[in-house]
Amino acid sequence: MKIVFISDTHSQHQNLQLPKLEVKDSESTMLIHTGDISTMGRESEVKDFLEWFEKQRFTYKIFIAGNHDFLFERNPSLAESFIPSNCIYLNNSSVEIEGIKIWGSPITPRFFDWAFNCDRGEKIRKHWEQIPNDTDILLTHGPAYGILDQTTHGLLVGCEELIKVIEKIKPKIHAFGHIHEAYGKVNNLDTTFINASVLDISYKLVNKPFLIDWNEF
Repeated sequence: MKIVFISDTHSQHQNLQLPKLEVKDSESTMLIHTGDISTMGRESEVKDFLEWFEKQRFTYKIFIAGNHDFLFERNPSLAESFIPSNCIYLNNSSVEIEGIKIWGSPITPRFFDWAFNCDRGEKIRKHWEQIPNDTDILLTHGPAYGILDQTTHGLLVGCEELIKVIEKIKPKIHAFGHIHEAYGKVNNLDTTFINASVLDISYKLVNKPFLIDWNEF
């Protein structure tokens, strides 16, 4: 299985160049987007992204919402009605694909009045307690505390409760975005952490998608 991770396209998906995959006969591929598919979650933005997402030539396509994707929070039934049949949307939920157990959530620690915000501490902990212990790939829009979560001002803004759960369940991969300037990949705590934000802090499309070979895990 070849897996491509992207995040924070903010309606610039049409200009994104996805890697060309070299796959063996019958080998599957997967495209994962960890939120902020839009600029402000307008209906037209969501439709445009999903039309693009549907056409991408991957065996499986999975996405979660992010703090800019207001339509999925304010009118989830409408937003989800636009999702093509060959795309999978995770919202504090999981899916198993070819034996790989994936759980995804749009929740991020509260910052002003963006979508899917949740207060730090006990309230946000209740969301992370839903993550199954046997999760292989964890998808959240925001980072865990202390790992690829540093802003340009030097602040670590990831979720303290999330890192505690990751230390406990040890998913093979934790993929996220949200903090554009912290783009990158690191291995820590027996987990590969991927901040897949393709836009930089100035919202310029400069970062490359991450390509992972699941057979190496």
